[in-house]
Amino acid sequence: MRARREPRPQWYGCLAEFESADELLAAVKAARAANYSLMEAYTPHPIEKVSDELAHKNHLPLIVLIGGAVGALTGFCLQYYTAAISYPLNVGGKPLNSWPSFIVVTFEMTILFAAMAAVLGMFALNRLPQPYHPVFHAPNFELASRNRYFLLIKSRDSNYDPVKTPELLRTLTTLSVVDLPF
Repeated sequence: MRARREPRPQWYGCLAEFESADELLAAVKAARAANYSLMEAYTPHPIEKVSDELAHKNHLPLIVLIGGAVGALTGFCLQYYTAAISYPLNVGGKPLNSWPSFIVVTFEMTILFAAMAAVLGMFALNRLPQPYHPVFHAPNFELASRNRYFLLIKSRDSNYDPVKTPELLRTLTTLSVVDLPF
């Protein structure tokens, strides 16, 4: 009779804690040199060099542009429908489609829709609200909002190895390295 093997725990990734932004930047570069690509950095303030090194794509400008374009079309079409189709009223011999008079409302609808797209897009891209995330259970993670810097290498990365990845992070100047379960 064969003994039943217990399933291995599924790991979310490996989290390393650093004391300074320079140490975090060096760790990101070392992980990038080791061909890791699915990484996240948690810092108490924005660090442009780390963001550039992680090379995350920002889709928010495109979302805002599309929102603004939809707002402009909505504002213009609403006014055109009202003035030319639904309630045509000839005032002073002007054409029913007098686009110069539509500019103000079209502009305001562009701003309104772009702002709404920015807020909703930011929430969607940041996956908010997020009441649970595996890093919330890491020791000292609450310091990420004060004075500590964290690098997470996700287990979905094709180069992730449950033994080699923590070893790579331990060779750097880390305060701690922990494996995060789901």
